[in-house]
Amino acid sequence: MYKQIAANKRNTVFIMLGFVVFIAAIGGLIGYFLNDWWIVGWVLTVAAVYAVIQYFAASSLAVAMTGAKEIQKKDNPRLYNVVENLAITAGLPMPKVYIIEDAAPNAFATGRDPEHAVVAATTGLLDIMDNKELTAVMAHEMSHVKNYDIRVSMVAFGLVCVVGFIADLGARMMLMTSRRDDDDNSPIGLITVLLVSVLAPIAASIAQMAVSREREYLADASAAHLTRYPEGMISALKKLDTHARPMKQQNPATEALFINNPLRKGAINNLFSTHPPIEKRIERLEHGKTQF
Repeated sequence: MYKQIAANKRNTVFIMLGFVVFIAAIGGLIGYFLNDWWIVGWVLTVAAVYAVIQYFAASSLAVAMTGAKEIQKKDNPRLYNVVENLAITAGLPMPKVYIIEDAAPNAFATGRDPEHAVVAATTGLLDIMDNKELTAVMAHEMSHVKNYDIRVSMVAFGLVCVVGFIADLGARMMLMTSRRDDDDNSPIGLITVLLVSVLAPIAASIAQMAVSREREYLADASAAHLTRYPEGMISALKKLDTHARPMKQQNPATEALFINNPLRKGAINNLFSTHPPIEKRIERLEHGKTQF
């Protein structure tokens, strides 16, 4: 487990460097066709400032986007005690605990490190889970905290937003320049930048999806290891599958944070989902029972 934590910390750096190179390439392409290399510097500056802001503000933004409300022990002793016991067992600081008023059963974790972590559950989750299943679900979220998945996911989320912003800005600049001087602009250059503007966010989202899917598998296994009761995680996943429904406040940007896909089901959503199929997650837990 310690190797995985170290690997996740390294992955955070690699993801940031990879996205910086990717963003610089987009800026370089835009600068080349507009014949203005200052654009590269501006693009990297904007990306760096945005990434720093995102690093410190992403968890607060995610909480606001989901409509979660912080609670204390007196507000919901059952959920609070489960999280508190898991924090002690895992040797983690006590995270802030939130509840989302939503009938869709779901939960998420976010934050830049264990000292600034947030875990949340919906009222729908609390209604359908027994104590062992609720413990398994929150152990899954606490595992994201312990394994530093929350940091990797947050950095990836922030930089994906940067790629989308830069790509959109580049397309607008190319279109504006093209309208001002149609004779001096190559239609091939315009088409190339427009294609990159469309494909870059898709490529970034696919990278985020791949990162998130592997971390869901790991968090399932870590939860089973933390509780020493894989049947609890398996049973919880089955209920999440049976009672799955889209959340009221949906946002693709926060999809990767949740234990189950909070968006409406559809061919496109399933194709680019940040979550592996629940049946595959259950299958992996079944095969790994003897290791927990």
